[in-house]
Amino acid sequence: MTDGIDGPAGHSSTRRSAPRRWLVGGAVATLATVVGLSLALRSGAAPACAAPPRPAVALPAAVAQLAPPAAGTRHEGKATFYDSKGAGGNCSYPAAPADRRYVALGPAEYADGAACGGYLEVTGPKGTVRVMVMDQCPECEPGHLDLSREAFARIADPVRGIVDVSYRLVADPPLSGPLTFRIKEGASQWWFAVLVAGHGNPLRSVEVRQGSSGPWRAAARESYNYWLIESGAGPGPYQIRVTDTRGHRATATGIRMAPGKVQRSSVRMYGDSPAGSATATRTPAARAKPSPSASTRASARPTPSVAMTADATASAAPTGVEAFAPAPLAAPSPGCD
Repeated sequence: MTDGIDGPAGHSSTRRSAPRRWLVGGAVATLATVVGLSLALRSGAAPACAAPPRPAVALPAAVAQLAPPAAGTRHEGKATFYDSKGAGGNCSYPAAPADRRYVALGPAEYADGAACGGYLEVTGPKGTVRVMVMDQCPECEPGHLDLSREAFARIADPVRGIVDVSYRLVADPPLSGPLTFRIKEGASQWWFAVLVAGHGNPLRSVEVRQGSSGPWRAAARESYNYWLIESGAGPGPYQIRVTDTRGHRATATGIRMAPGKVQRSSVRMYGDSPAGSATATRTPAARAKPSPSASTRASARPTPSVAMTADATASAAPTGVEAFAPAPLAAPSPGCD
């Protein structure tokens, strides 16, 4: 009887065991060689070369700098149009302006919300229109303005869809009314967030303090245009001091912790104010410094006004524009090609 190999079945186990012993011996020898080589490399017998570092990737020019259009500078670009359907855009305003003349800017000029509330004067084939910065256009390059349909119709025939334009940031535009303040939903004495509107020029800073004494605390602007103090500002009422990019400064008093409600003041950021209220004056301009963050939306309802005062103190020196630069390449390891 055979097992199909060559010979009797009784000898088959012997004939198969010899190759198995050779395989086991070979595996042990190979393992010893690998272990020895590894120990030699660790002891410095031969250099170990890592993969060469990847070259840094340069950021597109569109996001290399974040800054709103400069006041007084004429820019060239193109304009398209869209409809926010009444919403207040990425700047979190409760609603679009009553005249529906607004604009969305690309990320570089939107500048993480630093452009919110400012006004551009846009000139096209048919004429000129003034629009409020209200929204962000994620796909728009610098110089691409996405206007409201109503604003576009004042500078060009909407049938054209896209037209060449020039534009500039308006300094001290006429104000639509007094300053308003809106405390964000979810805010409390332990987490403070406020939306400021009706300021005309883009804002440079917002400061808050509890009551009428104590130190001022700087709020940080989020990309959705709320100003935050992560650790809170107390239960209120608050004084809120607002400074714009042209040095106008106004201080609001009696702002309550009333999340989701618009608190309308009786004083304007600059220009004439009602009797009994002081007015702010203008000092040399300073650039707004953008703050990074995420994007959300919010709504509001108007509520009774609060008492306001304004002081005529000046602005700080202009801040620099933040830029993003690629990291330097790492040097190669010694002994590596």
